Amino acid sequence: MTGTTTVGFVGLGAMGQGMAGSLLRAGHAVRVWNRSPAPVAALVAQGAEAAGTVAEVFAADTVVSMLANDEAFEWLLLDPGLLAGAGATLHVNMATVSLALAERAEALHAEHGIGYVAAPVLGRPPVAAAGRLNILAAGAPELLERAEPLFAAMGERTWRFGDSPRQANTAKISTNFLLACAIESMAEACSLAEAHGVRPTDLVEMLTGTLFPGPVYSGYGSMVAERRYEPAGFRLPLGLKDVGLALAAGAERNVPLPFGGILRDAFLDALAHGDGDKDWAAVAEVARRRAGLPD
Repeated sequence: MTGTTTVGFVGLGAMGQGMAGSLLRAGHAVRVWNRSPAPVAALVAQGAEAAGTVAEVFAADTVVSMLANDEAFEWLLLDPGLLAGAGATLHVNMATVSLALAERAEALHAEHGIGYVAAPVLGRPPVAAAGRLNILAAGAPELLERAEPLFAAMGERTWRFGDSPRQANTAKISTNFLLACAIESMAEACSLAEAHGVRPTDLVEMLTGTLFPGPVYSGYGSMVAERRYEPAGFRLPLGLKDVGLALAAGAERNVPLPFGGILRDAFLDALAHGDGDKDWAAVAEVARRRAGLPD
């Protein structure tokens, strides 16, 4: 494998591992790096090449990253020394990051002659492993065209949101904010029903079969109704992070998000009660506690 024919991939968490696997299945040569070695070994067994350092990943012409948050991205990938020595000419960041970080990343990459595209995704780990993600992309059109074969391998549809990478991050932050609101509303409705003797599972079955069909209400609704939060497909601290990103984006443009403050406090409550390793749907337990429902 050579740097000009290999896709570098950084960040092999629950989502990244499946995404890198999809690239391999599509016939791409993939060089992978991760802080913990187990996901690297699993992908090497599928045909990937292990990188000893992040710099080796950035020797590839195109780099894809999927890191958990702003801090991890900034620490690992916004190193001027790394970018100055990179052979990469395109970096596709598929994580959900703040709008401020998206702007800094685009500017710093441009200083070093590296194209930067934002392409956060919709879908949980099984969807990533199946290559069926929805990809929310933004960046210079010619860069998006270069990235399209990678998007086709990892997702079933790519949605374009503009020429500025921060536009894709805005779309993803807005989407995750809406998802958090949906989970909270289902939690409150289920708590109301249970307090009056109606089984939450019966309520959710009716709702998803009539007013609210689709994966959000059927998937998260059943998790809330059954109080089934493990294994975590999207951990609760990441939900708190994304609500915080929405509040920050709203403050930047004077957009009030009244529910955002309520959601932030609910996520903090859930973390304070030890639910940090559970799925973010576990925020529903806060509504149950407020209602005085039994454990």
